[in-house]
Amino acid sequence: MNPTTLPQPELQTETAVCPLCEGAAETDPCSTLAQLQTWLGEGTCRRLGLYQIPQTLSLSVVVPVYNEKETVREIVQRVRAVPIPKEIILIDDGSIDGTRDVRAEMEGQEDLLISYHQRNRGKGAALRTGFACATGDIVIVQDADLEYDPSQYPQLIQPIVEGRADVVYGSRFQAGGPHRVLYFWHSVANRVLTTLSNMFTDLNLSDMETCYKVFRRDVIHQIAPTLKQNRFGIEPELTAKVARRKYRIYEIGITYSGRTYQEGKKIGLRDALKAFWCILRYWKWD
Repeated sequence: MNPTTLPQPELQTETAVCPLCEGAAETDPCSTLAQLQTWLGEGTCRRLGLYQIPQTLSLSVVVPVYNEKETVREIVQRVRAVPIPKEIILIDDGSIDGTRDVRAEMEGQEDLLISYHQRNRGKGAALRTGFACATGDIVIVQDADLEYDPSQYPQLIQPIVEGRADVVYGSRFQAGGPHRVLYFWHSVANRVLTTLSNMFTDLNLSDMETCYKVFRRDVIHQIAPTLKQNRFGIEPELTAKVARRKYRIYEIGITYSGRTYQEGKKIGLRDALKAFWCILRYWKWD
């Protein structure tokens, strides 16, 4: 008996539809980018943050955490949602509010490297621990408190990917999206410290104290062994050492969803005074 050949069902392929003209649209990211560059021009696409990220590129996202049990899961999810290969380096800096229990639940997740400090040592100490573990091509500092939006990583890394920058700062004081309106005197203090830092480093930054600092891995691995500050003094220290080594620095405007002290904000007057001392201390010396 000859076997009967059954008719094969036709494969149903779903064609993407352009929401503007309702015509067929490309679904491959590279083809879509090429279409946009044809329509808008390459320069316009670059200004919009639409550019080709190398498939081999990887990020190291360093997340210092202290008493953030309400937000640590969410920030990890938001970082994971960024469609770029990455490792997430979580440093629990001696939390005592239950963050340690949340951290324990996340242990063993493939893309997550977790370090733990037995006592609270400060943001600077946590960053040093994280920088030493970073293996990605680009290293990004990410706070765990949801004030900064990881969806902006593609814009933040763009000057480095394109070979124009070694370091990128995300500025809360440049137009880059919505900002929560909060403390007037905090913004004044930030601008004063940034101005003082600029005077000694001969830079023209608009936001020296920003969390979003992005580095080529070789850059931060050269600087990290010299870092000394344990608390928020790490911000002017990093800035001074980047400036003295003549690295190429860019700024990108970012969104900012600041929080109140009741919501967990930690930086205060003591840290502002220490930042002023660090600006002087690291002006000429490592």
